[in-house]
Amino acid sequence: MRPDIRLFTDADLLKHTAALHSVYADAFRTSPWNEDEEKAIEFVGRLARDVRRPGFTAALAFAGADVVGFATAWTTLSPFPTDRCYPQAAAGLGPDHTTDWLVGAREIDELAVRPAAHGTGLAADLLEVVTADAPDGRSWLLTSVRSGRAMSFYRRQGWTQATHPSPDGRGIVVFLGPRHPARSLAPRPL
Repeated sequence: MRPDIRLFTDADLLKHTAALHSVYADAFRTSPWNEDEEKAIEFVGRLARDVRRPGFTAALAFAGADVVGFATAWTTLSPFPTDRCYPQAAAGLGPDHTTDWLVGAREIDELAVRPAAHGTGLAADLLEVVTADAPDGRSWLLTSVRSGRAMSFYRRQGWTQATHPSPDGRGIVVFLGPRHPARSLAPRPL
């Protein structure tokens, strides 16, 4: 039976904080992420702020009463953020593309499913739910070049890689969603 996916657009999401913490820890504890309990706690700590962001959207997948996956997203505001990995994204795209392609678009912050749900299509379903109503089809996300699995997944879902750091590096990659109007303008790899 397919999990039931429910959409949240406000602080009602916080009723599921313990479950989100658990899914995050399960999803990101292994290679290439190797995140520890502290990172899962940081994620949950950010949620209280994130649910107040303009355009906040989250999709939770329930198998009965258990959360087995989630995705969170919001609208990228102007000026383009300068914390976390945003400077790498801006450096890879340049100032004009960063503003034109990412500001005002639906930004996917996290996508996580329990390892037992890998390969079931759940991640694709969650991604589709949080991007379905993206403004003018404009959605984007960052992932690490270290995760060939994540990069392959996004490509299979029709996402377009817009930055191309060294494949042996530790950089981040910007992907534009399948309905993003700038997809055809993204530079192709060498």
